[in-house]
Amino acid sequence: MLRLLGYFFGIATVLFLLVAGGVVVYIGGLTKDMPDYEVLSSYEPPVTTRVYSSDGQLMGEFARQKRLYLPIQAVPDRVKAAFLSAEDKNFYHHRGVDFVALARAMVTNLENYQSGRRLVGASTITQQVAKNFLLTNDRTIDRKIREAILAFRIEQAYSKDRILELYLNEIFFGSGAYGIAGAALTYFGKSVNELNIQEAAYLAALPKAPSNYHPFDDTEAAITRRNWIVDRMLDNGYVTREEADAAKAEPLGVNFRRSGDFVFASEYFTEEVRKEIIDRYGNDALYEGGLSVRTTLDPALQVLAREALHNGLIDYDRKRGYRGPVARIDVAGDWGVPLADVERLSDVPEWQLAAVLSIGEQGAELGLQPKREISGRIASKRETVTLAAENAKWAFTRNEDGKVTKVKSLGEVVAPGDVVYVEDKGDAGVVLQQVPEVSGALVSMDPNTGRVLAMAGGFSFSDSQFNRATQAYRQPGSAFKPFVYAAALDNGYTPASVVMDAPISITSGNDVWEPKNYGGGFAGPSTLRLGIEKSRNLMTVRLARDMGMPIVAEYAERFGIYDDMLPVLAMALGSGETTVLRMVSAYSVIANGGRSIEPSLIDRVQDRYGRTVYRHDQRGCEGCNASQWLQQDEPQLVDNREQVLDPMTAFQITSMMEGVVQRGTATLLRELGRPLAGKTGTTNDEKDAWFIGFTPNMVTGVYIGYDQPTPMGRGSTGGQLAAPVFKEFMAAALEGQPIADFRLPDGMNVVEIDRKTGMRSSGGDTILEAFKPGTGPADSYQVIGIETVAIQAEEQRRISPRAQEAIQSGQGGLF
Repeated sequence: MLRLLGYFFGIATVLFLLVAGGVVVYIGGLTKDMPDYEVLSSYEPPVTTRVYSSDGQLMGEFARQKRLYLPIQAVPDRVKAAFLSAEDKNFYHHRGVDFVALARAMVTNLENYQSGRRLVGASTITQQVAKNFLLTNDRTIDRKIREAILAFRIEQAYSKDRILELYLNEIFFGSGAYGIAGAALTYFGKSVNELNIQEAAYLAALPKAPSNYHPFDDTEAAITRRNWIVDRMLDNGYVTREEADAAKAEPLGVNFRRSGDFVFASEYFTEEVRKEIIDRYGNDALYEGGLSVRTTLDPALQVLAREALHNGLIDYDRKRGYRGPVARIDVAGDWGVPLADVERLSDVPEWQLAAVLSIGEQGAELGLQPKREISGRIASKRETVTLAAENAKWAFTRNEDGKVTKVKSLGEVVAPGDVVYVEDKGDAGVVLQQVPEVSGALVSMDPNTGRVLAMAGGFSFSDSQFNRATQAYRQPGSAFKPFVYAAALDNGYTPASVVMDAPISITSGNDVWEPKNYGGGFAGPSTLRLGIEKSRNLMTVRLARDMGMPIVAEYAERFGIYDDMLPVLAMALGSGETTVLRMVSAYSVIANGGRSIEPSLIDRVQDRYGRTVYRHDQRGCEGCNASQWLQQDEPQLVDNREQVLDPMTAFQITSMMEGVVQRGTATLLRELGRPLAGKTGTTNDEKDAWFIGFTPNMVTGVYIGYDQPTPMGRGSTGGQLAAPVFKEFMAAALEGQPIADFRLPDGMNVVEIDRKTGMRSSGGDTILEAFKPGTGPADSYQVIGIETVAIQAEEQRRISPRAQEAIQSGQGGLF
């Protein structure tokens, strides 16, 4: 008997060794090409890049996977408890594989298989980390064994907290959200430490099957799963009975956080920042790098910029008449359904779409577009308002395909079924609105640093993403003239230099160019100051010809207006094409005393670890990091920027542009009541209208025009269209700020001169003019450009007697 038992034992031993050997060979084969689990130590998941305004408000997020990496120390215990209860309650006690849970799952699956129910798993959090990071999702025995082996190895190499941190930051929660921080923001608009018990439990329910527990499509299943997890938290001692009952009694409370831009009216600015980050670091850095981008945007100024530009565009557009409805729908039944499908401008929230339901003696009854719930369903509530004829009076001028007609009643403007925009003006009632066809841009900048404070690139980013501030290359017209005059002042001329304002004919081959002043007149000999103030084209052409266009081209490129300016005389009148941002940057050089600047939308960029990888301000500061104060002087910032314009020249041209506001083409800006310099610009046929102006600490430029250059009508000048927008913005932006004067550079002399002749004053019409050392008003009357005056007899009679005398006499050093 003993011999027989020994025989069977020997056979069993041999079989065991054979099986064990087979298992060893099998496992050895599986582990031969096992992934390297040590890569988890350098885990850098794709993380959302976030863009902030200058005051720290979130402007936008960019990501392929909405994820924010969160260290385990920042995850609250109640959130950990929810996930441990849902996925692996023994996580802190097993060594990678929970054999008790595995055995329980095998029994359960045997029962489920016989009854046709879904099989359950028993993967621990460590196994899920192994699968998610290192393996595929194949449902095979081989993969499960490799997963278990990797789980053991991971447990030996990393702490439990590190493994849980990897898990919570990697898992997918549905709705594009990855990681617990991203999920908390996506589903509840909260940070992780703000989540309550039921919210944490619902998020813990999602990793198993996000699509099965959608908060709106599968609400009942989602609540059931959430409550099951709350019960497990109770069983595991993480919450009390009272807390569990209260949590299960609450609705899901999901409030999907909107994506896109978060600072109002910042869409154009955010898009420019997005493109700049891609240019600097590439697509992957933007969408996966987890960068933190601090921009220069001032949210308060941005709102003011948008409002001022909107008002200017709407005012111009209304004068051209009403062009018809946005769309037409059938209002016979439930008008809310088709109206809800009409797309509205998402970034003009003060306007609402409305359908005309009926028209009566008191006005038109309109049905407002119904709101959409968080789930995306159309709200059942229907709201109506009355549009009084008085609030649509401007639309009584109709514009149909360019043909303008007048009507006498609201019924001739709108009809039932028309979908229109309206704005609620409170006690004044709703007002009919219309998206302007004309567009434009506004840019405001700090001239001392180049920081762009506000940028409005058009009426609506939702309607058109084309940024007129940076992408629209348009002729600046007379807004370019200050740079011609600055070049002259830097090369021997003075503000009191006199140039002939009279007809001129320029011949080039068979072509003859005869520029004209706006309005057609001319004033004879005039000072450079008057040439700027009155925006004289003929004077500017003569000055540029006398000075030489290569010098003008050099200065235009030095100021960054053009990259390679063609040195022809027409360019002196702003016939080249540039952008609003470039023009504002160029004016900023004048405003800051002649130092070059690089316009910047970004102050600083930090990587995912908080290290600064870019900073716009490159000024050095010796002594700023002193460990203690030993009676030393305060540290000084070293400004190493290039001086591209003489500071004295900058003051002279600034003073001349102050005259534009006080006596020239932008006198409506005098009402601002503070030192202000600037220049209007209008191109041929009024296709472009500009105004760019500045105080010592802020430069703002405004451009208005059609995207496809089209005449805007006689009188649509920079002074009439762009300057009022500038005025509205600056009045609000500068409210409450101290009045600052433009500083006269040391060494300059201020002399009282005759406004007409530019000579030292002997009484009469005088003005104080600033001169550089060694210069001053002329001792004799001199006129630049006399020899180029080609005047027919009938034209000569149109020149003022003083100009005729100057031309005919040939005295006083005329040249």
